[in-house]
Amino acid sequence: MIPDSQARGSHMGNAIKIFSLTLASALVVAACSRTEPPPAPEHAAAELPPLIDREAFFGDPKIARAGISPDGKWITFVKPYREVMNIWVKAFDDPFDAARPLTADTTRPVGGYFWTQDSRYVLYVQDKGGDENFLVYAVDPNTDPEPESGVPPARNLTPFEGVRAAIFAVPEGTPQHILVGLNDRNPALHDVYRLNVDTGERELLILNDVNVAGWVADLDGNVRLAVRQREDAGTDILLVEDGKLGEVLYDCSAAESCNPIRFHKDGRRVYMISNKGDDVDLSRLLLVDIATGDVELVESDPEGEVDFGGTVFNDNSEELVATYYTGDRVRVYPKTPQFERDFEFLRANLPDGRISVARTTEDSRKGIVNVNRDVNPGATFLYDLDARTVEKLYDLRPELPSEHLASMQAVRYTARDGQEISAYLVVPKGLTPAKLPTVILPHGGPWGRDVWGYNSFAQFLANRGYAVLMPNFRGSAGFGKRFLNAGNKQWGTGVMQHDITDGVKYLIERGIADPHQIAIMGGSYGGYATLAGVAFTPELYAAGVSIVGPSNIITLLNSIPAYWGPTRRMFFERVGNPDDPEDRVRLEAQSPFFHAKNIKAPLLVIQGANDPRVKKAESDQIVVALRELERPVEYLVAPDEGHGFRRKENRLVMFAVIEEFLARHLNGRFQEDVPVAIAARRDALRVDIATVVLP
Repeated sequence: MIPDSQARGSHMGNAIKIFSLTLASALVVAACSRTEPPPAPEHAAAELPPLIDREAFFGDPKIARAGISPDGKWITFVKPYREVMNIWVKAFDDPFDAARPLTADTTRPVGGYFWTQDSRYVLYVQDKGGDENFLVYAVDPNTDPEPESGVPPARNLTPFEGVRAAIFAVPEGTPQHILVGLNDRNPALHDVYRLNVDTGERELLILNDVNVAGWVADLDGNVRLAVRQREDAGTDILLVEDGKLGEVLYDCSAAESCNPIRFHKDGRRVYMISNKGDDVDLSRLLLVDIATGDVELVESDPEGEVDFGGTVFNDNSEELVATYYTGDRVRVYPKTPQFERDFEFLRANLPDGRISVARTTEDSRKGIVNVNRDVNPGATFLYDLDARTVEKLYDLRPELPSEHLASMQAVRYTARDGQEISAYLVVPKGLTPAKLPTVILPHGGPWGRDVWGYNSFAQFLANRGYAVLMPNFRGSAGFGKRFLNAGNKQWGTGVMQHDITDGVKYLIERGIADPHQIAIMGGSYGGYATLAGVAFTPELYAAGVSIVGPSNIITLLNSIPAYWGPTRRMFFERVGNPDDPEDRVRLEAQSPFFHAKNIKAPLLVIQGANDPRVKKAESDQIVVALRELERPVEYLVAPDEGHGFRRKENRLVMFAVIEEFLARHLNGRFQEDVPVAIAARRDALRVDIATVVLP
């Protein structure tokens, strides 16, 4: 029962993960010069399962992201309304076809949403065109719909232009109020407000003139802690009293991490995840006493394998009821007899796979649970722990034939310096893993990691006939601080890229990959790793696909979004400081843009015009450089997207272009038919590379 990351609407996230990107929501590229395909592979296409329509992988699901109101009277979910994913609601006992829409956004799918604690409002966040200036909206399910939109009116609770709202807390004791941060005064810093959901009135609680990156409230909604990054890139966790910063409660160095996640129900202690200490590698769950600073170890990985994963709390008793860890797969550890009984009941009555709780009622006895596994994107169930019932609500993608999908296998290989690297391998179903065309898929972050479970991009590629390797290279999170810090300043020409290269060599040595038919593809940092792969190891790759990938680390660091200001020092520590002469030399050496002459493989570049994280200039630079060198490069830009493609038609364009590009250069198979509307959109997103101007 792993809690869904959107369950409570918290803004708080690890600052070092902000370049992460899920490939299935990324961008797309164009078409340039065509080359003759390589010789046909030894494996006949007849050995593969049927070609699955790309829309089954990447179209909008019919229903998704179900939730239950805290009082248990309502079920909410998202599904298309006027051809865009919006929030719907139905009474608990009503069938799904009796549901009605709550939102009617016609330009972008509605992202995260949650209920207020009194079950009166549904709150959701939305930006414009991918600019990530998220604003908070409230809608009352009991209000009559407006004739024109067909939905109740939504109120913008943070009506600002060019401002990013952050939700800090949704207190249970004062359900009409939430705590939000707004950077309207200073784009780099969020001031703290108490926001009245009923009236929209905002009360300033804390003026953030002290460079604080995050604020932590107790269960009653009182801001008690501040998280601030020091000039040396270390972290101070400070006490907050009456809106003023007090003493340092806990601190850690730049090489360590310390992250307060939730107050204990006694209000005197705070749960913290930390790996502080010379003799500590894997992060652990701690309880820190606010008054004394005393630290109590709650738990570390019983198998001594990975960092602390997360917690599960009972919403009614506020008791810690379970912990979990992500090794090759997720491991759950019940902390109370009641949770252990409930969890065993769910495991016995749900399909095999990864169980994650999306929402629960306030008493934690009813809830929505999702189950997915490597060959199934999952199904959603409603459970009642008192009645001991489990009811299937829907399959996420019922049109996707699980019997034709490929299993995901956890593998290990040894890097050139002896370091063991964890990875996941997907081999096309029906094919022997021998001399296969292969796609290397580095994850984003880079301070994230790949996990076992359903991966739409890997399954799509496997269905097209490619083996797929997803390596957790050094610098990936979750494997201890030594493994994470080994990636510091090691982009491109260092061990982070070497680990990816050594994964390619592992597949070749094992006879799995055809050495002449290997592509590299990724989004965000994975896009950078793609550019680095074709620039620094050009002999390995027959093609590359960079999705919102930085090409020039210097311009990337100089364009960090303003609201990341308090964490800027961490980027200097982990990546480099472009103002430091020695670092600047190294950053140039690690930037593919300055080594474009080495790139020989055809390259597909995909970008969102409004991306605030990896600016469009990053893609423009590499496209211009390759154009001037007369190298094969294709470019696709979506004017209405940011750091990833959220709109359905843009996603479908991206994958249509990617699969045709890979088939052309790796001789895989692809779906030739393209709907008229998608073909027209594809033509609109393609960029004539002759028109691209170097920034």
